[in-house]
Order: sequence, then C-alpha cells, then structure tokens
Amino acid sequence: MAGTDRTGSGASGGAGGTDEPGGRPLLLGVRHHGPGSARAVRAALEAARPGVVLVEGPPEADALIPLAADEDMRPPVALLAHAVDEPGRSAFWPLAEFSPEWVAVRWALEHGVPVRFIDLPAAHTLAWRAADEEAETGVDEEATGQADEETTGRTAGREAGGVPGVACPDVRGDPLAVLAAAAGHDDPERWWEDVIEHRAPGEEDVFAPFTALEEAMAALRETEEGGERGAAPDRDLVREAHMRLQVRAARREFAEGVAVVCGAWHVPALRRGVAVGADRALVKGLPRTKVDMTWVPWTHRRLSRAGGYGAGIESPGWYGHLFAAVDRPVERWLTRVAGLLREEGWTVSPAHVIEAARLADTLAAIRGRPLPGLSETTDAVRAVLCDGSDVPLALVHDRLVVGDVLGEVPAGAPAVPLQRDLTRTQRRLRLKPEAAERELELDLRKETDTGRSRLLHRLRLLGVGWGEPTVSRSTGTFRETWRLRWEPELSVRVAEAGVWGTTVLSAATARAEADAVTAQGLAEVTALAERCLLAELPDALAPVMRILADRAALDTDVGHLAEALPALVRSLRYGDVRGTDTGALAEVAAGLAERVFVGLPAACAALDAEAAEEMRRHVDSVHTAVGLLGDAPAPGHGDLRSRWRAVLRTLSARDAVPGIVRGRAVRLLLDDGELAPDEAARTMGLVLSPGTAPADAAAWIEGFVGGGSGGGMLLLHDERLLALIDGWLTGVPADAFTDVLPLLRRTFSAYEPGVRRSVGELVRRGPEARASVTTAGSGIPGFAAGLDTARADTVLPVIRLLLGRDPAPDDNDLVGVRT
Repeated sequence: MAGTDRTGSGASGGAGGTDEPGGRPLLLGVRHHGPGSARAVRAALEAARPGVVLVEGPPEADALIPLAADEDMRPPVALLAHAVDEPGRSAFWPLAEFSPEWVAVRWALEHGVPVRFIDLPAAHTLAWRAADEEAETGVDEEATGQADEETTGRTAGREAGGVPGVACPDVRGDPLAVLAAAAGHDDPERWWEDVIEHRAPGEEDVFAPFTALEEAMAALRETEEGGERGAAPDRDLVREAHMRLQVRAARREFAEGVAVVCGAWHVPALRRGVAVGADRALVKGLPRTKVDMTWVPWTHRRLSRAGGYGAGIESPGWYGHLFAAVDRPVERWLTRVAGLLREEGWTVSPAHVIEAARLADTLAAIRGRPLPGLSETTDAVRAVLCDGSDVPLALVHDRLVVGDVLGEVPAGAPAVPLQRDLTRTQRRLRLKPEAAERELELDLRKETDTGRSRLLHRLRLLGVGWGEPTVSRSTGTFRETWRLRWEPELSVRVAEAGVWGTTVLSAATARAEADAVTAQGLAEVTALAERCLLAELPDALAPVMRILADRAALDTDVGHLAEALPALVRSLRYGDVRGTDTGALAEVAAGLAERVFVGLPAACAALDAEAAEEMRRHVDSVHTAVGLLGDAPAPGHGDLRSRWRAVLRTLSARDAVPGIVRGRAVRLLLDDGELAPDEAARTMGLVLSPGTAPADAAAWIEGFVGGGSGGGMLLLHDERLLALIDGWLTGVPADAFTDVLPLLRRTFSAYEPGVRRSVGELVRRGPEARASVTTAGSGIPGFAAGLDTARADTVLPVIRLLLGRDPAPDDNDLVGVRT
C-alpha cells in the first residue's frame, strides 16, 4: 500500500459511482484503518452489488480469505508473508475491524461474492527488499526487520526511486496535508475526521465522497508528476500496472461488475487508460522468492505510530470505538473513560460524565467542527474527569486511545509445525498470549508452573522473547517472576525458529547445541549451560557440558574462569529445585573452582586500578559461588571452602596484590569467622601505618568496607576500625589527600543515608568520646550501657505463640510486653 494510502485519502469510481456496462469498474479509494472509509465502503458495496470484489493486498493470500469468516477470527489480525528460505525476511498486512479492506472482505464473504487480492505479489516485494538490503548499507529499518504492506513495497510514500530512506515531496508523502491546507486546516487528521469520519450514514449519495476524493487525488498526482521530479517511482508504476492487469482480468470474467478497494493514491492510475502490452512489460522479469503466508494476531498498539508501526494511526482504540458506536459515540466514549478511571481509584461520578459531554460539544461548536473529535473529548476528560492532571490522562491514552487489544486467529490457519506445537503447549499450560504487559509469578514446586517456566526459557533460547525474567519478590529458589507481553513480531520469530525443529523442545535443543559450538568465550558456554538447565534440555546439556569442559581446560585466563564459575553454581542451585541430574555440572564446577584457586594469587599481582577493581568483583563472585558449591561438593575434590579460605589468606598477606583485593580478602575472612576482630584491626593498623602509600591504603579501605559489602554497619559496630580509619585520614599529607579523596568518596557515598549519618555522628564526637563509649557503654541517648535481660525475656511468650511452639500464654505472661 502506498504512502498516500498511509494518510488515508479516498477516491471513487466513475460517474454516479456505478460500473458502466462492460466499462469502468467501481473504484473505492480508502484510508487504511479509517472507520469512516470502512462505513462508506460497506454502503457503496451494498448499493452497487458487484460480481467480484478486488482488494489491495498480496495475491498469495487468496487461499486464506475464507478464514476471515471463521467465528474464531477476531481482528486486529495481519497477513504475514515470509520467505521460505529466510523466514526473517517478512512483511505484514495489518487489518483492523475498522479497516476498509477488512470490511470489503467480510461483506463479500457474507454475500457469497468472490473476493481477491490484486496488489503485486509478496514474492516480488520480498525479493526487492532483499536486493535493497544487499545494495544499501546503514539503512534505518525497524529493529524487527519486518515491514507492513506499505513499507515492503518501497512505494512513493516513503522513498524516492525505490531507494530506502530517501524522503519524498510533501504532495506524495502526505497528500492529506495538502488537501487540508487547501481547505484552510492546519491539522490533516482533524480535517479528515470532519470530512469523512463524522459523516453520518445515509447523509448523502454513498458514492459522492469517493468521486470527490478521486478528483482531488487526480489533481494532486498531476501536480506531483508534472513537477521537477518527473514520473512516479518505478516500483509504484509496477504495482499499479499489476493491479490494472488484475482488474482487466476480473472484468472479462465477471459481467456483473467489479469493485476495487485500494488506497486513494492509486485510483487515478487505475482509472488511467494504459495499453495492456505496456503493463505486461513493466511486470515482466521481476525478481521473486518463494513465500509462505498465514494470518497472525495483531494489536492495536502495533497499529499506532507510537508502537513503531510507521504507516499506522495514532489512535486505533478511538477509531475502533467510532466504528462500533455509530450512535452517541462521545457519550459512550466518556462512559468508558469514567469506568477505567474508577477501576484505577479515581473518583468519577455520572455528573462528571454529563459535564464532560457538554464541554466536548461546546468545544466542537467553538472550533467549528460538526461533532466532537478526539481532541475535544481529550480536553474535556482532562478538565472534568482528571481535574486538569495529565497523569490519569496518560493512562486513558495508553489503555483506551491506543489500547491493548490482541486479535485471534483460528486454529485452522496455516502455520509452521513449531507454531502449532507452541499453540498446543500454551493451551495445555493455560498461558494465553496477551498484548498487555503482565507479571507472572511461578512456584516451581507446582507442575503447571514448572511447565510454564520450561516453555518460557526454551522460547528465550530460540529468540522468541515472549517473557522476560525479572527479580522475584521472594528470595526462595523455587520462585520465578516473569514479565510477559506478546508482540506480533514474535510470530515471525517463531517462523524463523522453525528451522531448528518441529516442536519447542526439539528446536530449543538443536539451537542450544549449535550455539555451544559457535560460542565465543567460556562465559558464553557457561551461561548457555545455565539456560539449558533452566529450560530442562537434557539432550542439549550433555554436549554443552563437553564443550564447556574442553573450553575450560584450554582457557588459562583466571578472569574468564572466575567469571564462568558463578553461572555454573547457579545452574546447580536451580537444577536441584527442578529435580534435574546435575552430577556432571557439579564435577565441572568443582574442577573450575580448583583452577581458580591455583591461578588467582598469581593473576592478582601487578594490576592497575581498573584491573584490580575487576579482580575484586571476581573475588566476590567466586566467594559466593564457593559458598553455594560447598553445600554439595563433587567427589574427589575435597573441602572447597577450606581451600578457598587458604587462597584468601594468601591474597591478604601478599604485598604485590593490589590494596583493594587485599582489603576484600581480609573482609571476607572476617565475615566468615576465620579472622578474629582483633586480628583484623591489627592488620588494618599495619596497612594504615605511615609506611604505606596513601593511595594503596585508600584502596585497601575501599576493599575492606566498600563495594556494597555492608562496611558501614561494620564501622558502626566496631569503633576501633572506625578510629583507625579516622586517625589515618587525619594524618594523610596534604599533597596526597587530593589523590585519595576520590577513592574514599566512592567508598563512603555508597552507604545508606542513615549509616552515613551515624558514622558522621561518631566521627564528630571525636576520639575521646569514642573511647568513653568503648569503656563505659554506648553513650547514645535512650540506650543503656548493658543488656537488660529481664526486659528482653518478656517477649519470649509472644514469640513462642507466633511460632506455635507452646500453648497460648496466660494474660499475666503478656503484662511485660504490654508495658
């Protein structure tokens, strides 16, 4: 569909709007996704009763037309064409309930009238697309690589001469703007609503709007084609030549008359008398590729420009409402808005709705419009229902003006085997695709939730991003949280993934094995092993583990090994929850840990500041991994935790190791109880002695109390360490202070505000006050110097009651708690 189709112009057939006997067809120029055009097309077809209906669209979809009458087919839907050899090369032809093409197809099916698509075959448009992508580089395409019917054709509305990305003159790019300007309007959308969308059925001759707009389009085309630019782009000419040939064939076949529903820009070209030989010459020898077509669900959000559908409309929800609510559309719309706001907790009464309807009518009268449009109703909603706030108005725009409607396609529609298996699995797991984003909480102890988790993880392996894992509110490993939203492009992703297998399981297995072979680094293979475990792909896990073991044996970079270990340990943890055999994984993880233990001390020597910070993160991740791995040690590898603690002691004592790593090693030993507080304080005192360079001492402090390790609370509870840091900082020479200040600022700025305030209070009191606190008690108002055990014991009866350990206590037992 051409770029002017995007703007939605309309044009009509011959004089009087009827087919002349043996002569001209009935040409109904439309605005795609325009409810006014849709109603006008229906009225024109009812009046003309043609013998065949021709619709602008890919002829390969003719066999799919009967599915439009299926009771399970609910628009918005789209025709999807994809190259058989390269499913990612695809195109969409979206249709909403208020699309004129959809109305024409449904009218023909309801009345037993043959209906066909007459645009250039998708086999040619997709081949053109491939040629464009090979010839041009740096083209700004949609991230999904798909295009709708307008962008796929590379027509005049977007490009000049068929070259992607070249802007076209205003007349061709947006003829509605030209017509609106000629009528004295600066807003083409508002002008179109006034002229077409707000026309009541039966106002005038049903063919009159088509006739008038055909004349307007003809004048615009004469102006555009007669300018400096010359003739229309070759591809536009080819499309129109093919449509003329199809119209001629239909006129020879059907004596009852032919009706054509197409974009208005094409109507003058279809009316133009061109020799058959010239048209055949234009369509001869076009490149082509083998394509498959099917129906796929579409969404209102993808019909909108905001959703990335560049040839769409800004308010599909509003247009759908206009098409469905023929009588009193404003009042019905405001009632829907009020219902939505009430659901979200806003106070909206019937009086608000009445006042908003009056305001919308008044605004339309002041602005000289026949009926209130979207701008008037939006202004009324903002002023009356939203109290002038744009916050609830944004909700109304997202939920109603655009909307999250997702169409449905009958089960009998053609689909790749993988899509059919996915559909069956979705029904079995009661996991319905929805256009609105929603959060899904899974309990992996339940069979259904485990199946849902498997499906979502397998689809992610295949590149079908239906679900995105998020941080769960629960800390248990048996919980998963997903954010789900089904986008139309995912149907293309499923078609692409069909080359890997006919079921989700077989396709994910084959894809995982292939990805393991092509993975660039050890971390990629370990991440893939984790994903195989989460997706429960036992047939893929074995080869992936073999590749992982081979890569680990050849990789001598300790950083790579340390980066890979946490993913393996997480896999073990999740595998246990799912009841998966993780013996081989535990063996590889333990072997990887041993190699890290051996190589880490040498790898930490002679590092610059950036490399030292990276190594500190590796030490943290390995420490966490070893803590989890130690719960289930692999046979033959001994006590991994003891060996890791020995490595930490080695790191903490070597002067060649950067200060940030040495400080973190001491802190980890202290947290694990392997280092006494007195020894930690003595080590800090040595590090902060005058013989240590200030920069190295500051890095040691950052490693010990920084990096999100809870160092602030440590300083609050052990004021000896705080006193050591305070004494060292006050003794730093002035010339070195500016060098260590950024490190210290980074360290202490990461603390919580309350912790920073408390540390500052302790520092403000000075060393004498801190010394008195250490010897005489806390010194903090409201806190005693010692523990009042009798008072603390009064809460024990309540705790026993809460835990269900003892019978309910007598009232006398709770007296102390109440006081």
